[in-house]
Amino acid sequence: MTIPTLQGTIQVPGDKSISHRAIIFGAIAEGKTTVLNFLRSNDCLATLQAFRQMGVHIEEEGNRLIIDGVGMQGLKESQEPLQMQNSGTSTRLLAGLLAGQRFDSQLLGDASLSKRPMGRVITPLSQMNGRLMATDGHLPMAINGEVLHGIHYSLPIASAQVKSAIILAALPAQSDTTIEEPLPSRDHSEKMLKLFSPESIDKKNHLITIHPGHPLTGQQIEVPADISSAAFFLVAAAIVPGSEVTIERVGLNPTRDGIIRVLQEMGADLTIEGIDQPGEPMANLTVKAGPLKPFHIKEADIPALVDEIPVLALLATAADGVSTISGAQELRVKESDRLTAIRSELGKLGAAIEEKPDGLIITGGRPLQVQNAALDSFGDHRIAMTLQVASLLVDQTVTIKDADCMAVSYPTFTSDLHTLIKE
Repeated sequence: MTIPTLQGTIQVPGDKSISHRAIIFGAIAEGKTTVLNFLRSNDCLATLQAFRQMGVHIEEEGNRLIIDGVGMQGLKESQEPLQMQNSGTSTRLLAGLLAGQRFDSQLLGDASLSKRPMGRVITPLSQMNGRLMATDGHLPMAINGEVLHGIHYSLPIASAQVKSAIILAALPAQSDTTIEEPLPSRDHSEKMLKLFSPESIDKKNHLITIHPGHPLTGQQIEVPADISSAAFFLVAAAIVPGSEVTIERVGLNPTRDGIIRVLQEMGADLTIEGIDQPGEPMANLTVKAGPLKPFHIKEADIPALVDEIPVLALLATAADGVSTISGAQELRVKESDRLTAIRSELGKLGAAIEEKPDGLIITGGRPLQVQNAALDSFGDHRIAMTLQVASLLVDQTVTIKDADCMAVSYPTFTSDLHTLIKE
């Protein structure tokens, strides 16, 4: 078995975070919202189904959605519990929105999601007079709709999901809400709210203020290609010898572009071709394989690349020296304990990785060699995709347990990767 190269141009599916939010804001807006390049992943389809259950008419034409908005208080009580599947984004954002509705709701999740902590959204929403009852801080969650009031809330950790939950709860509240961030996290909710209702939000430095009482108006949203999905191709092209890959129309939101800064720090052969258009910034990205220097990721860097840490650990195995990741303890409560999963499964391929309580130490510069061909994704889509990229670097066949979990964020990842492989 020979190691292939990767050559060609690809457009990865739409951004998962923006696809979720386009449905949510479109549903509570007045008038029609058209969403282009919607990501048809399991997570985003869970959000879509939830709003259909709450009476929102959504037409699907391939990756294009047309949403008939019902306004801020036009949602209806679902006759069945809302099934969040594996989607933490759906769960936390809907918890915020539903806390201020005029009806009761119940949120359910699969076994993995039911282990993830929900107290971080319940705490601020309860301070706003929300009534959310979870099972020891986990799903299932019952939400009794209440009239909410505004608060000033300092986020204990940088979390786009918690921030977005508070923003959505604040929109129908009786008074202004101010959110203070310790570090900048993804700002897709703020950008989208500004588009749907400019009067509803002010942002200055680390302070976000929501002014309730202003209607949202339907919009046309182009969802850029998801940089977290593009990351796997960026890394693959950088470390598979002889490769050159272009990924088109990738979202380069400054709160999400940490992987670009890491690649530049490592001296990767990266070309960025900007695309002039309104809304979220986009660019075509081209990466060629070449020598790499080690990186050092600190806690302040984590919010801008939290989903890319698994594949960045793989990237570090190809660098000439020791790379470090610290302040990443949040990865222990994702779909899996990602720090342990990375160390364990890349270790089966001969990677030299030391696990710390809040991160990893990766010694690069030596080829991967299969020591155990039975790899485990732990049901985590980002671990599964990382292992599939890693498999390109070894000359033996490996198996990945529960590889179908990739459908959570990127249903066509395997076939898209194969289109680039040149033997």
